[in-house]
Amino acid sequence: MSTISNPSPTAPSLRPLHGILLVLGAGMLWGTTGTAQSFSDGTLSPYWVGALRLLVATLFFLIYAGSINGLSHLIRQLADLDWRRAIWAGACMAGYNLTFFAGVKITGVAVGTALTIGSGPIWAGLLQLAGGTRPGAGWWAGTLLAVAGGVLLVFGRGGDIQADPLGIALCLAAGLAYAVYAILNKRLVHRSAPAVTTLGVFFTGAVLALPAAWFGAGPLTITTAGWLVVGFLGIVATGAAYLLFSTGLRSISAASGVSLALMEPVTAFLLALIVVGERPAALAYAGLAALLAGLAIVIRAETR
Repeated sequence: MSTISNPSPTAPSLRPLHGILLVLGAGMLWGTTGTAQSFSDGTLSPYWVGALRLLVATLFFLIYAGSINGLSHLIRQLADLDWRRAIWAGACMAGYNLTFFAGVKITGVAVGTALTIGSGPIWAGLLQLAGGTRPGAGWWAGTLLAVAGGVLLVFGRGGDIQADPLGIALCLAAGLAYAVYAILNKRLVHRSAPAVTTLGVFFTGAVLALPAAWFGAGPLTITTAGWLVVGFLGIVATGAAYLLFSTGLRSISAASGVSLALMEPVTAFLLALIVVGERPAALAYAGLAALLAGLAIVIRAETR
């Protein structure tokens, strides 16, 4: 394949740029989660929201992968999947959903979201460092600036602030689970197609999360409005988003993928302004500027 053995001078920057755009797109889709949940009637437990969106996403991946490859070919691809890593990645995804929602319930949205989105990229950088892949100074500078901006953005939007030790620990655990998922997922998508990888990972996550939701919140009670919200979250904010994210990880580092996912609070902030009509404090706008500047530095470091 001549395009691999004799790359053009611009190939090293174009390929990461493709992955960067995909991950930023995933972050934008994740940012619709809060606005979508604002249309819920509030009767569905957060634990069930997390579990059901994994289930709906699994069905989305099954239909998508099956329509592309055909059922018989999909079965062969699933048989070749590195199930050891896929199961661990699925466990991380289930753990992320459950610990995040539990942590937010204890600490409030502001603290819980800030801790989770802030710790995720830092965990990813430390894990890559421990694994022998050292992120560069540009990545660290951009990530820390983006994380600081994200924290200011979240707190500038207001909300309850409760510094509960258990809630803090759960949110930090959610950030760690997400970082481990991203690192495992990057290895998986280099061996298998992203649609097949996400199908295996999210199937595992749903199998683990559904019984946990039953144990934590009791039997499922859901209204029509609840199904509509879960359907959107599962198909768009989870299914399509993680398909973009997994595809993007093929050409960028896992640490950069987690950092660029900070596009999520940017989108959530803009939707809150336009759709919900929020009027955040000036602190949020300062955080927005810092976050975008940090993402720009991460992008520059990744493309170099």
